[in-house]
Amino acid sequence: MGCLVRRELKDISRAPLDVQGLQKTDGHKYTHGHALILSGSVGKGGAARLAARGALRIGAGVVTVGCPPGALQENAAQLNVIMLRALKGGEGLAEALQDDRINALCLGPGLGVKRAAEMVAVALGGRGVEIRPTVLDADALTAIAAEPKLFAALHDTCILTPHAGEFARLFPDIAEKLNAPATKGPAYSKVDATREAAVRAGCAVLFKGADTVIAAPDGWCSVNSAHYERAAPWLASAGSGDVLAGFITGLLARGFDPMQAAETAAWLHVECALKFGPGLIAEDLPEQLPAVFRDLGV
Repeated sequence: MGCLVRRELKDISRAPLDVQGLQKTDGHKYTHGHALILSGSVGKGGAARLAARGALRIGAGVVTVGCPPGALQENAAQLNVIMLRALKGGEGLAEALQDDRINALCLGPGLGVKRAAEMVAVALGGRGVEIRPTVLDADALTAIAAEPKLFAALHDTCILTPHAGEFARLFPDIAEKLNAPATKGPAYSKVDATREAAVRAGCAVLFKGADTVIAAPDGWCSVNSAHYERAAPWLASAGSGDVLAGFITGLLARGFDPMQAAETAAWLHVECALKFGPGLIAEDLPEQLPAVFRDLGV
């Protein structure tokens, strides 16, 4: 395991956000970034649409959903302000990424593991593609866990966003230490596990849960706790993680660095849930952002 240069640990559940970065300056839509969210096949596009809505609401200037040609009609019926592009496979993604205005990617939600493996290989620099800040979630994580070459291609502007099951597939030995009972000395914690995972992956890791832990390869680590007065159990709902992936991607498109994007998105994700309250479904989360931003003075 590599050496951790820093050991800072920050509780972002109680720390106020630096709202200045959330405020938009003058410019046109591409000034605020263009996020590309990859979608799965027919009947599998909902997760990507949720992520795209999150990226747009959080302030990306342009968001495009890239889907297989057969899913164009389905997505067109659901999307208006979000753009749509047919991307058949890796070659199609490589062609799309010739547009250097696309400055952030999200791969995984509803993508399908086979399609994810092909697309991740390109997004991480295959076919001569210039790498971009990239959120890897859901099926993309499963594809990476199954293919060492994909894991080895991870770069320092990637963000991995696993839940506990995905974390165990990506880092089985680390998960085993985390789940083992402490028999001598202090327990190996979720903070320890996420830090070790970030060093191994060489990129930021956001380990989801009511206590979301976010770590960078240099040892910087943040905890976003949704407990006590910030408890939001209704976040345990299908699609809420897809929205979080979209929040992160939108902030990357706006120019946030990976740790800053992950920390800010995780905090806003809980704030949106608290703003709505019980009865929340994933589609409600992006629609709470305007009110949360007003409360922050953005």
